[in-house]
Amino acid sequence: MSLDVSLYDPTATYETEELYSANITHNLAEMAEEAGIYKALWKPHKLNKENPDTDVVAQDIIDVIEKGLADLKKRPEYFKQFDSPNGWGMYEHFVPFVEKYLEALKQYPEALVETDV
Repeated sequence: MSLDVSLYDPTATYETEELYSANITHNLAEMAEEAGIYKALWKPHKLNKENPDTDVVAQDIIDVIEKGLADLKKRPEYFKQFDSPNGWGMYEHFVPFVEKYLEALKQYPEALVETDV
């Protein structure tokens, strides 16, 4: 299993235009949970408790992702304990994934966020 994240142009008229997409193994879910970014990455729609069926835009999750990334970088040895024993889901791959995703979120703050697990 894996996580697919995508950002789409909310102004596209004829066809949804993908602005960014990435994929990472679901084996990193526990590490993401420990960093406080699981919901923002895997289930961003659940961050809006009042109306979980509304669209999520990039700017809605930037703060959460920034804080989680800062924590990941501050405590690498702590987070490495959640590396997958089979090698599929490692800290060394997760941090760059989160960094690139955060860059895209900031580049396209109005983009629609979609995830597929």
